[in-house]
Amino acid sequence: MSVPDLPLKTADWLLAGPAFVRYRALIDLLKGVVVMDDEDDLRRETLADPLVSRLVAEVNAWENQPPLKRHNDAGHPLHKLVFLAELGVGRKALAPAVESILSHQSPEGPFQVKSFLSKAYGGDDAEHWTWYACDAPLTSYALVKLGLSDDERVRRSSGYIGGKVEEDGCPCYADPTFNPKFRGPGRKGDPCPYACLLTLRLFSEIPELAESAAADRLVEMLLGHWAERKTGKKYYLFGVGTDFAKPKAPRIWYDILHFADTLSRFTRARYDERFAEVVATLKAKADERG
Repeated sequence: MSVPDLPLKTADWLLAGPAFVRYRALIDLLKGVVVMDDEDDLRRETLADPLVSRLVAEVNAWENQPPLKRHNDAGHPLHKLVFLAELGVGRKALAPAVESILSHQSPEGPFQVKSFLSKAYGGDDAEHWTWYACDAPLTSYALVKLGLSDDERVRRSSGYIGGKVEEDGCPCYADPTFNPKFRGPGRKGDPCPYACLLTLRLFSEIPELAESAAADRLVEMLLGHWAERKTGKKYYLFGVGTDFAKPKAPRIWYDILHFADTLSRFTRARYDERFAEVVATLKAKADERG
C-alpha cells in the first residue's frame, strides 16, 4: 500500500501504538509525510518496550533453542529473530544470537537451526543442528538485515541458496549431511512454493541476487501458482485457496500477506497483472480502518 492510499484513521491508529509500531510506521510508511520524532530516541524506546526486550532475550538464547518441529511455529526463535531484524533492533542488541548462528554453519554454507528429524521424512527421530530449504533462507535473511551482508560466511550461505534455484523454482531440499534421504510431502521434481517465497525474500536484500535470473524464476513460479488458484493446484501441500487468502499475522507462512509483501519488493512482480489481482484481493478485505 502506498502512502497516499493509507487511510487517515489507519495512520492515526499506527501512530498511537507502542514504540515499535510507531517506529516502523514512520520509517516504512510515513517518512517525509509526518514529522518524525528523533529516530534514535524512538529506537531506544523500541528496545525498552517489554515485548521487544523479552523477544530479544529469547532470541539471544539461540544456543539453547528448542528443536524446530514445524516451520509454521511462530513461537520458534527463528521467526522471532526475523521479526526483530526487520524491526530494526540492530546487531548489537542481538550479539549473542549472531555469534551462535555464525558458529553453526554447515560445510555447504547455510546456517543451521536445531531441528527434530522425523523418520517419516528420512530422519532418525532425533535432534540435530541442521537446515532445510524452509529455514536456511530466513536465517541468512535475518543476518543480512542485521548488517552482515558483506560477511564472507553470510555471502557463502546466500550463494549456496541462490545456486539451488532451478528453472521452475526451488526444489524441496535439505542438509545432505543429516538429511541425505529427506523427502518432503510432494512430487519429486515439483518446486516448493514456501522455499521459493523464503528464497525470494532473501534475494530482496541482496542486490546482485534481486536482479538475477534466479529471482525472475522465483517470481514467475509464485505468480504462476497464484494464476492456478482456481484449479486447486498444490505443490508440497501448499495451495492458493480460501485459507491462503486470509490476512494473517505474524507473517511467517505461505499466505497472501507474506506472498504480497515479498513479491512487492520486485519491480517485475509489481507490474504484473497477476500481482495486481493479489493486491486487489487484499484491498477487498479492508474495512474503514484499513
